[in-house]
Amino acid sequence: MSLKAILLPTDFSTNSLNVNAIDYALELFKREPCEFYIINIQKASSFVSDDLMTMSSSATIYQTLIDAAIKSIKNIIIKVEKKYANNLHQFHSIVDYDNFIDGINQICETRHIDLIVMGTKGASGAEKVIFGSNTVRVMQRCNTPVLAIPNGCAFKGLERIAFTSNYATLYNKKDLKPLVDILGLYNSKIDILHLANKNDLSQDQENNKALLDACFRNAAHEFIDLSNKDIFKTIQDYLNSNEIKMLAMMNKKHSFLERLFTKHLVETFAFKIDIPFLVMENTA
Repeated sequence: MSLKAILLPTDFSTNSLNVNAIDYALELFKREPCEFYIINIQKASSFVSDDLMTMSSSATIYQTLIDAAIKSIKNIIIKVEKKYANNLHQFHSIVDYDNFIDGINQICETRHIDLIVMGTKGASGAEKVIFGSNTVRVMQRCNTPVLAIPNGCAFKGLERIAFTSNYATLYNKKDLKPLVDILGLYNSKIDILHLANKNDLSQDQENNKALLDACFRNAAHEFIDLSNKDIFKTIQDYLNSNEIKMLAMMNKKHSFLERLFTKHLVETFAFKIDIPFLVMENTA
């Protein structure tokens, strides 16, 4: 059983959001040997005002910010180690002083991160925000798979997972590994949702569908055709009516995810997602 490296970014801004994502990750991988890297990335412009910039002790200010972040992460680690007492899990604290995305990408490369788990704000009423801006940027600009956990979403098993596809993507086992691993952990059934206006597939689509069939051969899986009309409502209805516990997809140009992240569609659809959302990078 290989050791997984999981990155848990935190900004300390909303304690419940941070704790929720960490709790979900620890429950999800409770039977897996894991190294959890809890990271906070400090951004100078967020903290250093004009008044502080006039001071000569900028190095002291910097160190104070870093020390405070290190202390906060250590407190988080103390709490989760006491709460879970899982000998399979190890924890590390990282504080960086960098651009957020650059910092995340650098850590993912140097620590060989398998998965980033982040909390998302969720939204209700007039908020019109589903993912925090950092979560969206990580999904769009990081090469490491991301699992976004809606605020208030507790781990309650993973009996069924949905994966969206138009079969236009050339898949490979490496890109799908995070999903395949999770399926294996919980013997989950996976519903592969094909979104199209017609059911006739090109030869390339047939080949890609066959590749998916092979990748998921060890899991119970079913190919389901859904109408491409009002795609977001169609998926939302399917998730709700079939008790889906996680939604997964590949990040690729012209994909469902790209449409999802246009401003208009984010506001009208994505805030309704109240289950974990796994985004994997397509490298084919």
